[in-house]
Amino acid sequence: MKKPVIGTLDIETSPYLAFVWNMWDQNIGVEQIVEERTVVSFCWKPLGGKPVYMDTGGKGKSHVRNDYWLLVALSKILDDADIVIAQNGKAFDLKVVNARLMMHNLKPYSPIRIIDTRNAAKEVAAFPHNKLAWLSKHLTDSPKDDHRKFPGMELWAECLKDNPLAWAEMKKYNIQDVVATEKLYLRLRPWIANHPNLGVYMQKQCCPACGSERVHKRGEQVSQASAYVRFHCQDCGKWSQGKSMLTKLAVRKVLLR
Repeated sequence: MKKPVIGTLDIETSPYLAFVWNMWDQNIGVEQIVEERTVVSFCWKPLGGKPVYMDTGGKGKSHVRNDYWLLVALSKILDDADIVIAQNGKAFDLKVVNARLMMHNLKPYSPIRIIDTRNAAKEVAAFPHNKLAWLSKHLTDSPKDDHRKFPGMELWAECLKDNPLAWAEMKKYNIQDVVATEKLYLRLRPWIANHPNLGVYMQKQCCPACGSERVHKRGEQVSQASAYVRFHCQDCGKWSQGKSMLTKLAVRKVLLR
């Protein structure tokens, strides 16, 4: 029996530095890029555990964009993980991490399952906005605050100068995003249709979303070909179904689709 390693991830990156001719409607070619995007910080929080934060600060501004050792540390964390939760993680965080690992010729981490809270919210509901700030404000008890000491782009500009005060604000901001994402995930969890089945990891009958053994039989789940026992988790509220078909083979043979 294995309890899966589940955690929430958020990365912060440096901006691209490029030569541009105008301010509006720019299409920037690769030959215009002076400095590429790099990972400048990350926060990893085991589900229910304490955040782990790292950044590239403290070595002088010429080293801020050097993310090699940051990626080595993050790769080890991901290598031990089974399920990673991230807001916009499929389209951004994990793809950026993968690109930077390849740029440093580092080996891939072991396969993981990704739960993207942005996608999960978008798939199941029609909220006015699917950004973390809006979802956190309306669905959790921890509304997301902006980095007021260094507003907007100023935070990243000052971190690139290796300003220790800016790095302190970045740490607070990065950890806050991870905590907010974890809380959002817990709120969305019973609604996620394709949530990784924790029962497979733990090799027992339990709620596929939260792992609770307090699942009660509640009627039948009917598909196009058969019926199954339906279960309801008394902890997170997730509805699930058994694997065994209740409809007998002789009946299934005469059913129409």
